[in-house]
Amino acid sequence: MMEKKEVEKSENEQQTILQSIEQLGQTKVPESETSNIHCLTIIGQIEGHMQLPPQNKTTKYEHVIPQLVAIEQNPSIKGLLLILNTVGGDVEAGLAIAEMVASLSKPTVSLVLGGGHSIGVPIAVASSYSFIAETATMTIHPIRLTGLVIGVPQSFEYLDKMQERVVRFVTQHSDISEETFKELMLKTGNLSRDIGTNVAGVDAVKIGLIDEVGGVSEALKKLNQMIEASSEKGLVQ
Repeated sequence: MMEKKEVEKSENEQQTILQSIEQLGQTKVPESETSNIHCLTIIGQIEGHMQLPPQNKTTKYEHVIPQLVAIEQNPSIKGLLLILNTVGGDVEAGLAIAEMVASLSKPTVSLVLGGGHSIGVPIAVASSYSFIAETATMTIHPIRLTGLVIGVPQSFEYLDKMQERVVRFVTQHSDISEETFKELMLKTGNLSRDIGTNVAGVDAVKIGLIDEVGGVSEALKKLNQMIEASSEKGLVQ
């Protein structure tokens, strides 16, 4: 009986090692202590209603939304750390994620690493407080349509209304003005094959798009402060 248990334990350990190699490329991964902070990553291309090719690294909104619901419902999770390194993607999927993050009752902090481009901009500013790495960039440009487009006025009106939704969300959840954001969005000469603007870390803070330049330690420190303040407020109430 004892030998059977030892064999099962050995098989489980081997299975864990194989999963670690497949997912992380290493055999020994340090176990993290139980934390009251949930880390959610938005990476690669944000996938919408159409499935992207298997070689694309994607963030699937149908996976992210249930996680956000679980974060809101789980009493042991006190705050959310949102890490972005995305090229953008589906507009409606990105806005759906951004609206979910903005509507959470718990403290949220976002951190842009590498890039928070296109529809990644609304997701980055949706949190209660936002950080950007000094070397990270954010691309602001108009919405584009792919596939078959019917050349009628209604198509352009729809595109304009969708773009207004993005502009309204970003300006409501950051300190950037609508005039500045639209100016950056429609600027020529900054991007080689498109109109728009590429904004680096410090510049994103200067224009009011992101709150502060920082990394993981600064983001976690801020989030812990917000969690502590939220807990004290709850005790007073």
